[in-house]
Amino acid sequence: MAVSYKYWDDCVDPEDMREMWEEFEVSTEWLDAGEEKGQKVHLSRDPDGEPFLTPTEMKAVANIIVGRHFDSQIDPDMICAICELESDRQLLSMRIEKKSKVTTQGLMQISTKTADWLFSEMGYRAYDVQENPDLLYRPFVSVYFGAAYLIWLSTYDGIERGEEYIVRAYNGGTKRATHKSTLPYWKRYISVRDSLPSRKYLDDGSSQSTDYWDGRTLPEDMEEMWNNPEVSKEWTKSGQAMGKVRFSYDAKNRPYISKVELKAVAEIILSKHLSTKAIKPTVLCALADMVSNRFVNGVEQKPGIMGIDYSTAFWIYMELGYRAYKIECAEDLNKPFVSMYFGAAYLAWLSEYEGSERTQQFIVQAYLAGPKNVNLRETSPSWLKFEQALANYEGTKRSQGSCTIL
Repeated sequence: MAVSYKYWDDCVDPEDMREMWEEFEVSTEWLDAGEEKGQKVHLSRDPDGEPFLTPTEMKAVANIIVGRHFDSQIDPDMICAICELESDRQLLSMRIEKKSKVTTQGLMQISTKTADWLFSEMGYRAYDVQENPDLLYRPFVSVYFGAAYLIWLSTYDGIERGEEYIVRAYNGGTKRATHKSTLPYWKRYISVRDSLPSRKYLDDGSSQSTDYWDGRTLPEDMEEMWNNPEVSKEWTKSGQAMGKVRFSYDAKNRPYISKVELKAVAEIILSKHLSTKAIKPTVLCALADMVSNRFVNGVEQKPGIMGIDYSTAFWIYMELGYRAYKIECAEDLNKPFVSMYFGAAYLAWLSEYEGSERTQQFIVQAYLAGPKNVNLRETSPSWLKFEQALANYEGTKRSQGSCTIL
């Protein structure tokens, strides 16, 4: 494919970038990821390198387009849910219909024929796709024409249509809007729409509660922590009370968790959610020590105790089906159980990367630097550091290449 985007700035106008930065949730997410105003903003990418929009970015684009061009004639959540179904929010998604051979593309999978018709006959002329059909790969352009088509469907044949008709017609055309073939699409749409992340970043007053384990942990997970003899002993000895367990803080006032707490979180996550994956809790603890030094909010640009970024976590949530914990914003990854869960899921995926059973050194290097940056021709410093960290939790001396990860 000739079209390729590395940055947001490659596929949107300066005005669009300015409006994106003005969206509080977007600017927060970008700044947390290490982006800076005045510099090009990186597009999120899945492990295969394909660019995609995060849910926060997707909702912002939908809101901006609807507010700018359609005067609230359409619900942005409808746009977001359809983008989820049509393209998984991947900008360069393309599909060829088997029967008609028609090619659809972009976030909302609009064909050039439909876009041309909307432009020339229906008066939607904010973007000239007749001159450059590849514009449909751009997020604002795809959402603009997708929204225009949804609005046209909403009054098809002079009749005011309901949400179900519009969605099913978008999927199968007006002739199949009530046919059984489009019913599964409608059911998937309802499921996706109802699970869309809230735009509220944090509830009022919640920042104070996040100083405590209880403010960042589900009640059932806190119960499991208290049921752990070593954790209960440590918390009781330090004067902690049920319902208000404070994190430990270092000299720079940064919250961190103890090794006892870390190991308990790893054991609980594995036993409750990944019991079929032969992952050792001590391995997760060693990786957490390496990537975050057990700091609750992570270090540098890596959030949380496991250093899993938002785009990777959401990809694991949506594509790999790990949904025990919802992630509605980047801040959720600063919750110990959430970070540990997605870190463990990512480790399990790496162990069978590209369908092959991977070696121990590959898994560690891939977790720390990405699967495409692994070099097994010589022992890496990261592997040696991992062995040392692992020894701290297993209480044994490690010899090079000796440890078992999975």
